[in-house]
Amino acid sequence: MSDAQSAANLPAVSLPTIGILGAGKVGTVLARLLIGSGYRVLIAGSGAPSKIDLIIDVLVPGATTGTSAEVAAQADVVILALPLGKALPLDGREAIPRDELRGKLVIDAMNYWWEIDGVRDDLNDPFTASSELVQEALAESRVVKAFNHMGYHDLDEGPVPAGTAGRRGIGITGDDEAALAGAAKLVDAAGFDPVFVGTLHDSFLLQPGSELFGANFSADDVRATAERFPASERGLELEAQRASALDDARA
Repeated sequence: MSDAQSAANLPAVSLPTIGILGAGKVGTVLARLLIGSGYRVLIAGSGAPSKIDLIIDVLVPGATTGTSAEVAAQADVVILALPLGKALPLDGREAIPRDELRGKLVIDAMNYWWEIDGVRDDLNDPFTASSELVQEALAESRVVKAFNHMGYHDLDEGPVPAGTAGRRGIGITGDDEAALAGAAKLVDAAGFDPVFVGTLHDSFLLQPGSELFGANFSADDVRATAERFPASERGLELEAQRASALDDARA
């Protein structure tokens, strides 16, 4: 039997089903990109699926809507693309379906915006990156930070095939190697070069205020910018905030 015949007899590798919690600009852009790469995509808004059925039919043809719990239960990988303050509410409500996400790769594409989330010192702590808080809330899931630092226009307009010169890079942070590899596959499928830039704690360098946030860089430039984060304006600011907090604690 020839190699071609052997390959033809191998079972097709099925792609994981992707769930997206959040039907805003980032969520719908990512849904379109992944559907374009052959993934089955489920998407949930903040309310009943009927509230977003029409807009999803128009903006994301081929996506299926559901409740957050339904999407989380049916998906193999879930992307969080909702306001961070809603995902981690102060009143202790379970805004994210934790049971349905148990054991799954969860990609945190969220950012803290005080204009939307309110003034939340817990979400702007110089000692704890926001993705660490997400991991704490989803202790039985494997959280990776990705897709948060590029603007949705650049996400929408920037995808190109792997190997294309100047392909844009997406920074990824996480603590689990298998989860990082899974997230990297999705970044590549969406049309960008995955760039590993550290642990979840290191995801400060992808958060608002960092040089990478809002950037539309090549993979090499993402890597170089991440490496110089400690000496950057935001990196030095965080160190000063930490030192001040420690001094206050000792006083």
